Amino acid sequence: MSLNGQDLLLAADTGPTAMVFGAGVLPAGYWFDEHRHPQHQIAWAGRGVIGIDIDANHWVLPPTRALWIPGGIAHRTGTTAGADMRGIFVEPDRCPALFARPTLLSVSPLLRELFDHMTSRQLTDDGRTRAEAMVFDLLEPVEVIPIGAPLPTDPRARVVAEVLLEDPADDRTLAELGHHAAASSRTLARAFRAETGMTFAQWRTQIRLAASLTPLADGVPVTRIAARVGYRSASAYVAAFRRAVGTSPGQYFARQEDNVSP
Repeated sequence: MSLNGQDLLLAADTGPTAMVFGAGVLPAGYWFDEHRHPQHQIAWAGRGVIGIDIDANHWVLPPTRALWIPGGIAHRTGTTAGADMRGIFVEPDRCPALFARPTLLSVSPLLRELFDHMTSRQLTDDGRTRAEAMVFDLLEPVEVIPIGAPLPTDPRARVVAEVLLEDPADDRTLAELGHHAAASSRTLARAFRAETGMTFAQWRTQIRLAASLTPLADGVPVTRIAARVGYRSASAYVAAFRRAVGTSPGQYFARQEDNVSP
């Protein structure tokens, strides 16, 4: 383990084949410090839900989803309620060309069994190589747009941002929120656009959708999630999710064989 800039560079042990598996139980509320790996990583939880932050983007992964993290990408990983996490590390020089950027992956029942098989059993090098080839064949990306928004650094806009991060359902206008920050709505709107690359409305949508991912992964009904993050109806929440992410909330976390209505 060594410091490199502002984050930790953590190298997994090299194995006889392309993949090295690590497993551990993360207690509720635990987050790793920001770090990088020279290897590619497939982050996945066999039980529970994990979250991953990369820059301003946020992914939430139930057992039906994993995230491909290319080597060298700084990220934070953790869990709200606890999880059994698998760290699957792939040597770049032993790996077929896959994904150049962080990519959400579908975890089918067969892929899950392969992950568990390779984590829990002693395999011969030949057996492991054959299993790895199957894993590579089964890695299927889920075509979604990452959810997330950077925080503004302007102190007045930051006050507004922190209020909404604390309660995404707060539906006050920017002018009303400006009373907290002693700033006009015009000043705040300029700050959000200049420092986040988004309008205030776009920024608020992103943090609302990010707040919805963990309860969505936990199976909370969409009607309850919608109210919790500031939408007046489930249909309004689903429409906002589809516009921003490119798929419905149900399909975002669906198993491959599930027949989930859009």
